[in-house]
Amino acid sequence: MATDAVASDKGIGFAMLFSLLAVAGTVGMYLGAPGRAAAWGFGAAVLFASLAVAYIHVYW
Repeated sequence: MATDAVASDKGIGFAMLFSLLAVAGTVGMYLGAPGRAAAWGFGAAVLFASLAVAYIHVYW
């Protein structure tokens, strides 16, 4: 039986970092509603959530 070993925990670390930034974006979206700040918060949340998933796929 073959097992795959992960040489680094970069994927998990980056995913946690970008997930926290995505949560901060959603808080900014909630606090900025209804206005332009909510749009920036939404954009930040989507961007950082996408980066979190991407870094998991790249480094895992």
